Amino acid sequence: MAWRAVANTLADAEGVVVRTQLDRMSTPQLRVERRSQSTGRLDGRVVLVTGGARGIGKAIALETGLAGAAVAIVGRDVASLNDSAYQLRQFGIECTPIRCDVTDEASVEACGNVVERRYGRIDGVVANAGLPGPTIPLHKLELADWRFCLTSNLDSVFLTFRRFIPQMISAGSGNLVALSSMTGKRPLHGRTPYAAAKMGVIGLVRTLAAELGDFGIRVNCLCPGAVDGDRIRKVILAQAEARGITTDEARESLVKGSPMSRFVTEAEVAKSCLFLLTDLSSGITGEDLNVSAGTVMY
Repeated sequence: MAWRAVANTLADAEGVVVRTQLDRMSTPQLRVERRSQSTGRLDGRVVLVTGGARGIGKAIALETGLAGAAVAIVGRDVASLNDSAYQLRQFGIECTPIRCDVTDEASVEACGNVVERRYGRIDGVVANAGLPGPTIPLHKLELADWRFCLTSNLDSVFLTFRRFIPQMISAGSGNLVALSSMTGKRPLHGRTPYAAAKMGVIGLVRTLAAELGDFGIRVNCLCPGAVDGDRIRKVILAQAEARGITTDEARESLVKGSPMSRFVTEAEVAKSCLFLLTDLSSGITGEDLNVSAGTVMY
């Protein structure tokens, strides 16, 4: 089944989808399955992306939508959600923006209710939302800042996945993808809470993959390296300040470990996520896939 938006407005996780109509276009099920298996498309499927209004999340929403999925993008900033949804629809993508705080249990529950009312199914969930956290030596770190970083980057994955797993179990299939980081595998100065959270994501994914395999559900994570964009520029500035070096030196320290001598792009991360969501990766679960231009190879 494929969906085409006729009219579409913001779906509020604490309210009801307003003025939304769907034109359902029937497609023979056998044909859809064959195309999905042979081309890595997502026709007729529904994918939710947290942090989907900007950056990597927006790039993932674009790639999955272009592959045929209906996409729900989740975030807290209504203006950014609306703007991103509008842009995605210009590519013919069916997109539902949902206001939700993925660190809040009730908000995530309400988000799931919106998806259920709108689509009646969920095939893929990408837990992308997260924050970089502070850059500071551990002995100077406040407990509140530590907890905030772990809540934003680890609790959010737990809450998001937990909400949609029962539907996937009932369906006998599904794909869960979490965004970890190469910082979960190798040290980065002053980033202990972020590194702990991202390594925690890897442990969560591996264990959950073992739990859900019998239900036809695959669970994987991506470990991006330094991704070119606004966020890495902020990280570079924070590294330079914390280590007393120039921004050029901070940037070089992030690039020098790469055999390709460069950052990766949001599009490269998004395409890797698409691979994990499609049947092209049907034999892959419990993996942490590096997208780091070779900076991390383990």
